[in-house]
Amino acid sequence: MAVAQLSTPPYTTTRLFHPSKLSFSATHLRRLDFPPLSRTQNARVSCSLAPNQVQAPAPTLTEDPKNKPECYGVFCLTYDLKAEEETKSWKKIINIAVSGAAGMISNHLLFKLASGEVFGADQPIALKLLGSERSFEALEGVAMELEDSLFPLLREVSIGIDPYEVFRDVDWALLIGAKPRGPGMERADLLDKNGQIFAEQGKALNAVASRNVKVIVVGNPCNTNALICLKNAPKIPAKNFHALTRLDENRAKCQLALKAGVFYDKVSNVTIWGNHSTTQVPDFLNAKIDGLPVKEVIKDHKWLEEEFTHKVQTRGGALIKKWGRSSAASTSVSIVDAIKSLVNPTPEGDWFSSGVYTSGNPYGIAEDIVFSMPCRSKGDGDYELVKEIKFDDYLLKRITKSEAELLAEKRCVGHLIGQGIAFCDLPEDTMLPGEM
Repeated sequence: MAVAQLSTPPYTTTRLFHPSKLSFSATHLRRLDFPPLSRTQNARVSCSLAPNQVQAPAPTLTEDPKNKPECYGVFCLTYDLKAEEETKSWKKIINIAVSGAAGMISNHLLFKLASGEVFGADQPIALKLLGSERSFEALEGVAMELEDSLFPLLREVSIGIDPYEVFRDVDWALLIGAKPRGPGMERADLLDKNGQIFAEQGKALNAVASRNVKVIVVGNPCNTNALICLKNAPKIPAKNFHALTRLDENRAKCQLALKAGVFYDKVSNVTIWGNHSTTQVPDFLNAKIDGLPVKEVIKDHKWLEEEFTHKVQTRGGALIKKWGRSSAASTSVSIVDAIKSLVNPTPEGDWFSSGVYTSGNPYGIAEDIVFSMPCRSKGDGDYELVKEIKFDDYLLKRITKSEAELLAEKRCVGHLIGQGIAFCDLPEDTMLPGEM
């Protein structure tokens, strides 16, 4: 075992390749605090594969002054095969960064990503996991569990605490990590503290990520965090940034299905408008149940106007009261749904909700904020806003309230988006129950 002393927590890479690829390589660095010893490098094994056996010469030690790794097990080995033996059918690896990777949401999400459920059963991926110095050992534990799961599509697991390292060349960035709102913390303080995190991550994405990286912001307040992130990443199209409102959409579909007495796959065309807060607007005017307008199926319009929105908004708090935990599993499912809605064509006539940049929107919503709106995709990772939307006074009034809140939040973070001194005049506390 080679032991190294590093001044900062290192960036750790573990590469995993399925045997049918016929090759894999790995480097594993770990943060250690032991005195430096002599440099002992990775064993390198060169071999050729016969149909039913592996023949390998004895390992030989090599010196490489650039690396001082400690490795374990099979990940210390590098297998080299003849080029003609490699299959040519593999797709290009998708690099996915996940922040807050040691948290509960990620604990559900990462295994869905690695299984092929999200990007497809023939799409290899690399996971790049971002944590903090405090969570670094937990990140190692996450990587170990991913290794032990033997996912054939998971080719690489990298862990680190520096976004400039973790975000390098990523195609997707799922920004989950954020500070929770503590007792007595004002919402303006939360906006500032988390805003600083997302400003830094935006700068890192701008510097090292793929120029067409898709970014989904989950950490709350997610709409304004997404705005901060995109403003600090001018080299990346603003259209590529999303704030997660898909869990709100899923909750709205569930409540409509329960009220109508149908299974939830019969519910479509549901939009969440606005902010991920108690000013969000679940839209029942344009929603459909089994192809019919919701108001034709659910005749209790008082329930739609008074109880429906409240049930959607307070679902997270109700869940916590039941079992004392936040909605980590259903949040991870909603992240999967959000990604799949962008990488698969939207069913004809339907749409999905996402918090996206408002500039150029067809609804008259204020420019230069991140606002949840109805979207469609051709399955290429991009989207377009849905134009055939009906509005009535009830819907417009509530959309306007959520718009005003997001404009106030924007003023609170002016110092983080290049718009001068921050000025906070938030009208009220609208954090969703269960997210404090």
